[in-house]
Amino acid sequence: MLRLERVSKTYRTGAFGRGTTAAVRDVSFELRPGEVTSLIGESGSGKSTIGRMILRLTRPTAGTITFDGTDVGRLSGTGLKEYYRHAQGVFQDPFSTYNPIFRADRVFAMIRQSYFPRVRDEEWRGRVAEAIASVNLNPDLVLGKYPHQLSGGQLQRLLVARALLLDIRLLVADEIISMLDASTRIDVLNLLADLKERGLAVLFITHDLSLGNYLSDQTVILRHGAVVERGATEKVFGDPRHPYTRTLLASVPRLGTRWEDLPVPSSDSHECATPLEEVEEGHFVACFDTNGVHHGRKSESV
Repeated sequence: MLRLERVSKTYRTGAFGRGTTAAVRDVSFELRPGEVTSLIGESGSGKSTIGRMILRLTRPTAGTITFDGTDVGRLSGTGLKEYYRHAQGVFQDPFSTYNPIFRADRVFAMIRQSYFPRVRDEEWRGRVAEAIASVNLNPDLVLGKYPHQLSGGQLQRLLVARALLLDIRLLVADEIISMLDASTRIDVLNLLADLKERGLAVLFITHDLSLGNYLSDQTVILRHGAVVERGATEKVFGDPRHPYTRTLLASVPRLGTRWEDLPVPSSDSHECATPLEEVEEGHFVACFDTNGVHHGRKSESV
C-alpha cells in the first residue's frame, strides 16, 4: 500500500543555513493493509519526521514515498486532497489539535465541508454518531463540548472518529498515548487493534518497546535517523541482532530486577553505509562496526 524507498530528510542549520542536520537517512520499509507497524527509537531518532513526510506535512530531501504506486511528493490540489481521504494522522498532544474557542466536534464539520458538502444534516448527524460510537464513546457525552471539557483520551478518539468518516486506509499514530494515563492507554491501543481488524494499515510511532510488542505485526528500529533493524515483531524482539536493539530491550524495566543488575550490551557501534541484509526470512539488520571491527550480519551470533 505505502512504500518508503531510501527516504532522507536533511535540514539546514546554523547562520544563513550553512550547516546541515540529517534527521532521516536512507529509510526504506512498507506498510501493508491489516497490519500495525511500530516505528521505535529514542527521542531525536527521526520517527516523527518520517510520519510527517508520509502525511506530506514536510517533503523528503531524497527518496520516494508511494501510495498505491503514486508518488506522494508529486501530489497537489485534487490529488493531494484525495490522498488525505485515505491517509490521516493523530498526534501526540490532542489539545493542540483543537481550537479552544470552538467546540471539539467542529473537526467533523470541517470534514463535511471539504468532502461531503451535499450530505443532508440528518444523514450527517447519523454518520458522526456512528463514527463516535465505533471508537467507544457516547455521542451524547462528547458532542457540543469544548476541548477543555474532555479528557485527552476522549479527544484522541474523536480524532480517530474524524478519520473514520473518510475512506481511510492508512493511519499514522504518532505517540498518541504518551500523554494519556494508564487506564486510557489500553482503550486507545485496543482501538488501534480494532482498526487493524478492519483492514487499515497503522503506523504506530513510539519510544515504548512494550507497547510496540503488544500491538504491532512489524517493527522498525531507528537510530540516528537510520533503520538498524526491521522485520516481524516476534523476530525483532525474540531474536534481536543489532547491538542497539539489544540495548533497547535490556533497558526495559523488569519486575523484581534492579537496572544495575541487568546485562546491558554495548551500543558503541557505528552502522555501515550499506543496505540492510536479510539475516532470516523477513528479518533485516544493518551491519555495524565495534572497536573498528566490521561485523557482517549473517555471522553475528546472539
